[in-house]
Amino acid sequence: MEKPVATYPIEIEPEQIVRWLLAEQQATPSLFRFDARRASEVHDLPPAAKYHLGDEERENLNEVDTIATLEVSPAHAAEGWTLTITVEDEAGPRATSREGLEQKMDLGTFYRQFIRSGRGIATASAEVRDAAAEQHLKNLLDAILVDRHPTAKTAGHRA
Repeated sequence: MEKPVATYPIEIEPEQIVRWLLAEQQATPSLFRFDARRASEVHDLPPAAKYHLGDEERENLNEVDTIATLEVSPAHAAEGWTLTITVEDEAGPRATSREGLEQKMDLGTFYRQFIRSGRGIATASAEVRDAAAEQHLKNLLDAILVDRHPTAKTAGHRA
């Protein structure tokens, strides 16, 4: 019987994590797998007094919430951990189409559009499958915390 996955928050700033990952990707591109995407949810504006809009004006505007997610996992899935950075951006009233499509992006785009820009509220969390996976992730987080990057020779022997 498989053990349940444990999920917990990460106490390192998401910006620090993503900057470290960008540097690591340039040095050792095959060390991690990245899945970055954004999804927007479009909602009708509520008839709130704070907007000072009439019914016709409200029909032309929508409230847009964008959620960007970066999932990082080791190139070797057997290590059993996933690190997730989530950015929730409530853009507020906008003239938009009704499309709420999910869009993929690369790590650099995720960093530029959501982390470096300070857009939204960013959080980090992790999932681990077992104690060995938790140790691999702890080693990775320790390296991120002190901005330590492995040499190419040792990259395959750590988180």
